[in-house]
Amino acid sequence: MKRIVVLLLAIFSILTGCTKKEPTRTSGIDTIDNITYFSTTYYNYGFSFSGAKLVSTNLNPGPDITILVNVDNTTPRLTLQANNLKASFYKTGDYPDESAAKSSFDNLKTVSVTQWQDMADPISANQVWIYRSGTEKYTKFRIVSTINETRQTIPYGECSFQWVFQPDGSLTFPGK
Repeated sequence: MKRIVVLLLAIFSILTGCTKKEPTRTSGIDTIDNITYFSTTYYNYGFSFSGAKLVSTNLNPGPDITILVNVDNTTPRLTLQANNLKASFYKTGDYPDESAAKSSFDNLKTVSVTQWQDMADPISANQVWIYRSGTEKYTKFRIVSTINETRQTIPYGECSFQWVFQPDGSLTFPGK
């Protein structure tokens, strides 16, 4: 009897100790902002498409994209920046409303890029962009919404985006 109890406890321990590793997602809707944090250095969070998560700018590798409120002129504008020292953005279009932007995004299966930009500048709702990583992986993303305002005398920017990552290095995106 004692042996059966020990055996059952061992089996139960093994079964409950196993964890299933979920695959990293390759699409979703996420949000980044420009809030600055401090520990021993200043940092903020950007987004990693290959990791499908927010990533601190203190980490190596850092995020793929971060958001900046560009205040170099009289009207502050939102800009997305890449963390790979290469021109990484291509805008496929500006759309008049969410429905048109979503339709274009969903129907974008392949793209031919003519000229990469250093930054996605300026960004606003209902735009569709292509991002190129430093390892030649591609992501299409649609700007869902943005916030560009002053909070406690500090420029605040936020961007929500729908994205699809193409891990095979091609500019052909999977269908729905």
